[in-house]
Amino acid sequence: MPATTTATDSIAMIGGGQMALALAEGFCRAGLVTADSIAVFDPSPAACERLAARVPGVRFASSAAEAVRDVAIVFLAVKPQQAAVAGREIAPSLAPEAVVVSIVAGVPLATLADLAGTTRIVRVMPNTPCLVGRGVSVVCRTSAVPHAAAERVHALLAAVGHVHEADESLLDAVTGLSGSGPGFVALLVEALSDGGVKAGLPRPLALSLAVETLAGTAALLEQTGEHPAQIKDRVSSPGGTTIAGLAVLEQRGVRSALIDAVVAAAARAKELGKA
Repeated sequence: MPATTTATDSIAMIGGGQMALALAEGFCRAGLVTADSIAVFDPSPAACERLAARVPGVRFASSAAEAVRDVAIVFLAVKPQQAAVAGREIAPSLAPEAVVVSIVAGVPLATLADLAGTTRIVRVMPNTPCLVGRGVSVVCRTSAVPHAAAERVHALLAAVGHVHEADESLLDAVTGLSGSGPGFVALLVEALSDGGVKAGLPRPLALSLAVETLAGTAALLEQTGEHPAQIKDRVSSPGGTTIAGLAVLEQRGVRSALIDAVVAAAARAKELGKA
């Protein structure tokens, strides 16, 4: 039988991987919950050990059903291929007023509601910089989610980075851009570093310069609100070094390759939702 009461600050994590770790650590660091109010189920001992080391005091359940019992907010943090099993496991034990927050890529609200047996569903696309409190999460929800619960979820996610709301129809595109984007950006940093080494820099210095240049440029864009083209044009002196390098990037199709990468990732997210 489903539970009839919940503790309003209680949280369950179904799945204890890197994203669950980032969220749990961020929630506790921000003082939004205490570690002992978080119940986690993950069949992997390694995942549980990592969580226990980084978030001391977090509780571990022997099953998904046990983890969600008497819990107000349930984070479904499993791979898309595991979503059906996880949803069916938690459905009988969810409290009527519980809200399920899915960070499963590609799986739509309607499918999640069918699997979990509740219409109180929030769907989130976070990204891995949540691990250092600099992530971005895009949220959509069903109309059955109460305003207070939605605000609570928003506050929790804000503890690990920026939060945006969008229509569910945009979530696959969000996955392609901000969800997969850290992988694309990491490749760019690696390539810039390799370029520095080829030009004669020691590897450690080249990598530091690449990382710091990317971080600084991102901060400049964020704080000034300027269009990226303005930053690019400002450092592109006539006949100078930057415009020479930009010409090579355009010749090699870097811009179109990045556009195609985002579109391909978005298409794959849509495929995963249909699997």
